[in-house]
This record gives sequence, C-alpha cells and structure tokens, in this order.
Amino acid sequence: MSELISILTCPACGHRSAETMPTDACLHFYTCKHCGLLLRPKQGDCCVFCSYGSLPCPPIQDERARRHSPNCRP
Repeated sequence: MSELISILTCPACGHRSAETMPTDACLHFYTCKHCGLLLRPKQGDCCVFCSYGSLPCPPIQDERARRHSPNCRP
C-alpha cells in the first residue's frame, strides 16, 4: 500500500508543504505556496513528487515495492 502524503520542498525558497498525492494521475505542475514558483518534474521524473517530494508518487512506490518483495518472481 502506497503512502499518499509527501512533503514537497521548493528548490527556490525551501518552503515545505505536505500534499496528498493523487493515485489516478501524475501531478505535472505545482505552484509553491510561499514564493509562487511553478514546479515541473525534472527530466526523467514522471511528476513533481518524484522530483521534489519526500516520497515518490504511488505508482513508483508500488513498482519499487514489487521489485523488492520477497514474494516477487522474476
């Protein structure tokens, strides 16, 4: 089961905000609540949570859990 709260940290001002991650879509844009900077995913990342969050988005969490599960078969 994925964690749904991630702390987004603005790379410009360092403001941190606890945000609920959607489970059915990627969040491609996020506006910092402190300085107004529009965050976009870094190259190679699927969403702003994967780039600036304390946890990656639920699909990436699930993928990582499947890869490291002792019940997973190659």
